[in-house]
Amino acid sequence: MALNTAPDAPLPVGEVSRLIGGWIDRLGAVWVEGQITQLSRRPGAGVVFLTLRDPSYDISVSVTCFRQVFDEIADVVSEGARVVVLAKPEWYAPRGQLSLRATEIRPVGVGELLARLEQLKKSLAAEGLFAADRKKPLPFLPQLIGLVCGRASAAERDVLENARHRWPAVRFEVRNVPVQGVHAVPQVVQAVKELDALDGVDVIIVARGGGSVEDLLPFSDEQLVRAVSECRTPVVSAIGHEPDNPLLDYVADLRASTPTDAAKKVVPDVGEEYERVRQLRDRARRCVVAFVDREERGLAQALARPSIEDPHRMIDERADHVAALLDRGRRTLGHLLDRADSELTHTHARVVALSPAATLKRGYAVLQKADGHAVRDPEEVTADEVLRARVAEGEFTVRVDTAHA
Repeated sequence: MALNTAPDAPLPVGEVSRLIGGWIDRLGAVWVEGQITQLSRRPGAGVVFLTLRDPSYDISVSVTCFRQVFDEIADVVSEGARVVVLAKPEWYAPRGQLSLRATEIRPVGVGELLARLEQLKKSLAAEGLFAADRKKPLPFLPQLIGLVCGRASAAERDVLENARHRWPAVRFEVRNVPVQGVHAVPQVVQAVKELDALDGVDVIIVARGGGSVEDLLPFSDEQLVRAVSECRTPVVSAIGHEPDNPLLDYVADLRASTPTDAAKKVVPDVGEEYERVRQLRDRARRCVVAFVDREERGLAQALARPSIEDPHRMIDERADHVAALLDRGRRTLGHLLDRADSELTHTHARVVALSPAATLKRGYAVLQKADGHAVRDPEEVTADEVLRARVAEGEFTVRVDTAHA
């Protein structure tokens, strides 16, 4: 429950410590898992002092137990071992210190660890952290490689030497961290995040040599797996040969069996690339030569054709035919014109023969009244009516005789 305090009515330190102890005493015994980082067994002492550390976080707590409790597992437990402890939290008021009083300690066996890892693996896989579509492709030629490994380790030497042997110009940004033990996870996670934040880093390699299942536990830690899944830079896992792969292998964008294998997969071999360039250059040259040869043969075949070799041959072959057609056309047109001229002459003769002028030339005359109407019947005229007479050579007037009117 909350305490009522004020600047003018504060609680003494002893009272605060007593109240904290009272609250902690009400908390019952709990099972706690951690890794032993310090172990103190003084000869003749009836109490054993331990320090348990959370491998994923920088948090430790002191544990005490009676010697007979620890003696039951003394042969199988040492510093660095994972244990599960049944303990009751205790508050030491004079120093204001929290500790655990253990009544039972159980070592965590390999089988149990593997079972927990399998359960964690299924949980992370269900979230999609291991999905293939999340994998990022590695650059063909990284200019700067981030390397997370143990200080002066064989893994560091293998990666650096093999990578520089394959491509001497490659550069590295190295982060030396513990790769096992209680400090491994937070420092590896911090190194990965630092390298991922650098703009020049093209790929990150997390390397470690082989080891036991317990040694490789930091690389199956959930915190590290999630940190790698959030990286924008491709990450390569190179944790050595083990039948049971750490979870880092599944979340990484590429898994290498060893640090040496990681160097080979990340950095291309300059000799191989030179050979590949030479082969491609030779292949391109052969393709160009073959293309030019093929086009030359095609051009030669085209030039050998009669139409190209003697372009006027077809014209000359057609000239006689064109001349014959022209002569035939002229004859046909001449015949048509002659026939039309003959028909026109005959028609003209018939028209002339049938024309009134021809009749007049034969001595006939045409009598017309004053209105120009031709006289065809004597009844159409009257006595003394003046008529106009048209003959072949002209016209004159006549008067109708009264006796004949």
